[in-house]
Amino acid sequence: MTYELLAPAGDLATARIALRYGADAVYLGGPALQLRAKKVAFPLEDIRRAAGEAHRQNRKIYVTVNAFARDEELEALPAYALQLQDAGVDGVIIADPGVMWVFHQAAPEVPIHVSTQANCTNAAAARVYSSLGARRVVPARELTLAQLAEMRRQLPEDMEIEAFIHGAMCMAYSGRCMISAYLTGRSANRGACAHPCRWNYTLMEQTRPGEYFPLEETDDGMALLSSRDLNCMPFLEQLVQAGVSSFKIEGRMKSEYYVATVVSAYRRRLDDILAGRPSDMGQLTHELDCVSHRPYCSGFYFGEVKHIGGDRGEYLQGCRYIAQVLKTGHGRAEILLKNKFFAGDALEAVTPAGIIGPFPALNLTDSDGAPVQAASVPGRVYLLDVPAGIAAGDLLRLPLA
Repeated sequence: MTYELLAPAGDLATARIALRYGADAVYLGGPALQLRAKKVAFPLEDIRRAAGEAHRQNRKIYVTVNAFARDEELEALPAYALQLQDAGVDGVIIADPGVMWVFHQAAPEVPIHVSTQANCTNAAAARVYSSLGARRVVPARELTLAQLAEMRRQLPEDMEIEAFIHGAMCMAYSGRCMISAYLTGRSANRGACAHPCRWNYTLMEQTRPGEYFPLEETDDGMALLSSRDLNCMPFLEQLVQAGVSSFKIEGRMKSEYYVATVVSAYRRRLDDILAGRPSDMGQLTHELDCVSHRPYCSGFYFGEVKHIGGDRGEYLQGCRYIAQVLKTGHGRAEILLKNKFFAGDALEAVTPAGIIGPFPALNLTDSDGAPVQAASVPGRVYLLDVPAGIAAGDLLRLPLA
């Protein structure tokens, strides 16, 4: 069995970062029927570029077409399927059986992957999807490790299982939520979720109209509906043993720093598992704590529904992303600033080979070579001294503790 580390991308730059930091494949949204905001919808030309660059590295590109379609949208789908086929994509991720059928008829050479939004919870359902041309299923997130293993046992060998291993989770069953549509008119199942489960709510008793009681654990309140983030690093090997072949990171809305850090950590862990060698779990856990995240949980994999509530819905972050390295030479780096830092700050570099640092931000200058005490304008270019091993494309961060 081959194993795939699958990373998200919201734009071409992040797709390149994902590949650089160890992803075997990248999934992204195209211009139609993708379940994320339009700002992370790839135009067809960028899909073609991403596929070409991935194929030159022997990697793959998948496109999400996972919204539930209306009849008036089906007419344009055969042409879209052919456009994606012509762009060279390696698969399409679909939830709607009707969309699957249209794609299978119009572009039968493009592999179909069943989206988790289809909430496939058993092998019989997966075999039905197989009859519609599906070659891979992303089961409902509500399945346990044991249930995944049983599904794998009952499926034909050429039907793969893909499972989420990291990232945000939805409080609704397989993502089928109506709160956003009800409160804002923006449907989660049409790619326009406003994430109202992250909002703060109050309680009002029927006989006391106008008297609101906060739902809180502390003075800062509690996000009752807000889900924790999934983190499978401690038990990734059990997912391998269950028969999962593609390990999926959530986050097409996430930053390039988030993608680079999380992909790099899981790349090391998966490689260690496949090589039969121990991992530095302390370091890998630290890396996952260095990105912005809600408190972590194990999702449904052990049968305990504990991913919702129980905290304030706060975001945690051990490091701040400050810059991308544009080029290096003679012990200096030219960087594109993302967030402010000061001369003398202890920085770290996130590289595909691992973390370099901490090292002090010395000889900090603006793009004209004038010394500055702080790099303070995001989007501008600055220069500073860097240790050996840092290269163009690496990311710099500032530890916060």
